[in-house]
Amino acid sequence: MSTNLDKSGRELLEIIMGLSREIRCCSRDEAICQDVTFHQFMILDAVAKKGELGLAELHGILSVEKSTTTRLVNPLIQKGLLKRDRATHDSRAARLTLTEEGRETHRRVWLCLAGFFQNMTRHIPEAHRKAVLESVSVFTEAMRKAAVACRCCE
Repeated sequence: MSTNLDKSGRELLEIIMGLSREIRCCSRDEAICQDVTFHQFMILDAVAKKGELGLAELHGILSVEKSTTTRLVNPLIQKGLLKRDRATHDSRAARLTLTEEGRETHRRVWLCLAGFFQNMTRHIPEAHRKAVLESVSVFTEAMRKAAVACRCCE
């Protein structure tokens, strides 16, 4: 392996380790706002965007196993934030919709996150914001593609 590749690999590792440390709030099973975890908010947001969402669609959105999706959805149903019904096209499939309380919780968590995002944005120099966001998006997509192709991430 060449020295450049070692240095480049080390730089990427340091970046990924730093990102992992800083975004840990998004991967814990702790509430971020309104007694909702980040993954639960992702569910509320996905359902809010579509109006209703099939449980099977949610597996792909969250990139998790079916059992994990169920583990994340059930507390939202128990809290009265989501409603699960049988899908009209297949009685074995479930569809999710937001309850009135779920819509209100979604709105409140968005307000909470908006404040966090605004605060975060203030720490990126205005002249670099667009480039930073585009670069992070490109980097994330490259990570996703590399993880799909890499057996070491299994």
